[in-house]
Amino acid sequence: QVQLVESGGGLVQPGGSLRLSCTASGNIFSIETMAWYRQAPGKQRELVAVRTTGGTNYADSVKGRFTISSLDARNTVFLQMNSLKPGDTAVYYCMMRAVDDAYWGQGTQVTVSS
Repeated sequence: QVQLVESGGGLVQPGGSLRLSCTASGNIFSIETMAWYRQAPGKQRELVAVRTTGGTNYADSVKGRFTISSLDARNTVFLQMNSLKPGDTAVYYCMMRAVDDAYWGQGTQVTVSS
């Protein structure tokens, strides 16, 4: 049984920062992809940041503000979010993909509001 546990969400003012963390509670072998998605009410889920063996990519809306990083030995992925905007308000989900399976976090709410 593999579960991804997220933390770090909350309420922050525009311009503030948050760091999201996601750790797998079980063993995942040969992780190929780590990523963060987000979904706002009434909107599609969108890919925010992804790290693969081929490199790192970000959605245009967060480039220069968000950074994805990881501690591979601990099966942990982070999302550092700076200069937050109201448009960043969403539920954020981490995802880790192994050879044949993808695992998702439970989601953590990020609210950017003054």
